[in-house]
Parts: sequence; C-alpha cells; structure tokens
Amino acid sequence: MAKSPRRKSTGARDWYGQGVDRHYQTHALDYRNPHEPIVHDLLLRASRELQVDWSAVLDLAAGSGEVTRGVAAFASNVTAIDPFTHAGYARATCRPCRELSFEQIARGALDAERFSVVVCSFAMHLCPESVLPTLCLALARVAPTLLILTPHKRPAVRPEWGWALSHELMDHRVRLRQYRSTV
Repeated sequence: MAKSPRRKSTGARDWYGQGVDRHYQTHALDYRNPHEPIVHDLLLRASRELQVDWSAVLDLAAGSGEVTRGVAAFASNVTAIDPFTHAGYARATCRPCRELSFEQIARGALDAERFSVVVCSFAMHLCPESVLPTLCLALARVAPTLLILTPHKRPAVRPEWGWALSHELMDHRVRLRQYRSTV
C-alpha cells in the first residue's frame, strides 16, 4: 500500500516561520485566535476560581480582542495594546488599541499608568528572550497581577523578574497562569 503524501502543516507553529514582525505585516487585519472559546472559558474560570481584580485590565498584545470580549461580562475598564493588530482589534471590538511594543513597555512606556491586572493571551512567548526579563519587571511595576494564556510551557517567567506563580488553570492544552507581583 502506498503512503499518502505528507501535507504541509498549516498550524500555529508555522505562522511565524518568517518572523513575528513579517507575519503581522501580512496578517494583522485578518488575525483571529482559533482558541478564542478556550480563552473565554479560562478567563471565566479565573473570574470564578481565582482572586482577580478586574477593575482596570490591560489587554497586552490584544490581537483581535479575544481577551476584551472574554472579560466583557465582568470588566468594563479595558486598555488594549498591540503594535501589530491594533487596527484589526479596533475594527473587531469598536474600541481603541494603542500601538506599543514589548520593547517600548520594557523601556518604561507604561511606567506612569496603573492596572489591576495584565492579561497576555497567546503572545508573551513571542517576546524576544533578551527583552522578556525587562518586560516582566516593567509589568510588575504597573500591576499586581499578571495572567498569561499560552498553548505551551513558554514563557518561563522567573521570580527574579518580579513575579511569583500563584495558580495555573488548564483547558485543552491551553494554560492560564496567574502571577503575583513581588515588586
């Protein structure tokens, strides 16, 4: 029996083959997270099971607004930031989205602001490793809680970066990790 030819993968792992910047130059307006229902379920579980203050949410790397839509039932004050998909976010949510990058935040772009929680869904693992420690420290100065949703174990946020892991929820291989600021 002849083997069937292997199909070229079209999964999320292949999305960034030419780099994150280049990918979003082409796909920023049509980006959609196929895991949005799972993101919503995990955010709802977090609101029920974890002590999260939703009074001032930073939707970091906001994509097409999946976090903003996911917290809409219990959070009305949401600030969105995404350097790539800001126009698509605005179109999908009818809300503004600021164009700050991880690097700009790491250099202090948010230092004068305060949030009750930072939520980063399916994006923090894309932060360059050289920027990640400084980004984490910058976020720890502006919010007491960080929620990272990720389809794998990355990023590995270290305690010396200003965060202590307090809880982890999982649904269909997607993790929601809650960190508390130690800064």
